[in-house]
Amino acid sequence: MTYSIAKPLTVAVFMALGLAGCNNSSQTATEDKPVDAAANTNGTLQKIKESGTIVVGYRDSSIPFSYIADDPKQPMGYAHDLEMKIVEAVKENLNMPDLKVRYNLITSQTRIPLVQNGTVDFECGSTTNNVERQEQVAFSNGFFEIGTRLLTKVDSGIKDFADLKGKRLVTTAGTTSERYIRQYNDEKKLGADIISAKDHGEGFLMLENGRADAFMMDDVLLAGEKAKAKNPDEWVIVGTPQSFEIYGCMMRKGDPEFKTVVNDALNKTFSSGEITSIYDKWFLNPIPPKNVNLKFEMSDNLKALIANPHDSDQPKAAVAQ
Repeated sequence: MTYSIAKPLTVAVFMALGLAGCNNSSQTATEDKPVDAAANTNGTLQKIKESGTIVVGYRDSSIPFSYIADDPKQPMGYAHDLEMKIVEAVKENLNMPDLKVRYNLITSQTRIPLVQNGTVDFECGSTTNNVERQEQVAFSNGFFEIGTRLLTKVDSGIKDFADLKGKRLVTTAGTTSERYIRQYNDEKKLGADIISAKDHGEGFLMLENGRADAFMMDDVLLAGEKAKAKNPDEWVIVGTPQSFEIYGCMMRKGDPEFKTVVNDALNKTFSSGEITSIYDKWFLNPIPPKNVNLKFEMSDNLKALIANPHDSDQPKAAVAQ
């Protein structure tokens, strides 16, 4: 099996390519040729079959979902393991056991455009399924549920969102957390100085270096950043969750055939019970790069989602966490 990693297009470039309706970059694993945007939209499986390659989006710092640790050419994580289940299902569907897999780096800001313009066939990472995004892309059945909270120093004095008054807060650009906290800051007149980091790793670095007093993000991602800190015991996750959000794999709209393959692969992993071992591997055992155990027990909400899979942006039942 052949694996390769490609870097994302710059914002300016992919916007221009999106307007042009094609992709003339050299990111194709087999040869440099434009991507047929219409073919991408109408038939991802056909695109994959003709190219002999499936292009999988990955994140480099969404611990423990999709990230890079020791090997810069090999993404890893809970969501990445699920991506590989989908890749195997595509191979079986197309009867292409030697299908090539190419990894393409995405960020919070580039992930939707790179899926839309055909650069990436699908991605499973830490992408929230919401109504606004459903207008742009399609989502698989959910595979995780989170609450948005705060990471701060144990002695910072910050216990909840109201304590952010006059403080410096960092969050990741292009996320639902960024939009929420800016609106919250205006409505509550907190006067907080909100900083947008390019990714979760940079966000925590700003917090660790004292450039911010708190970091707002999905609780499990905060747990991942805390785990890789120089001294994890210096940090604490606090605050009443401001929202509960579901992560799903993202793909192009208008392609029910491909979405069926994706959902069938996920549902099979859920119903077989294999999801439990995958979850335990990444949330209840030591993980790279520092072999820290997140000790993040599976929530009742996630158990309910696994038992009754759906692609809605909302939990079927709100459970206190």
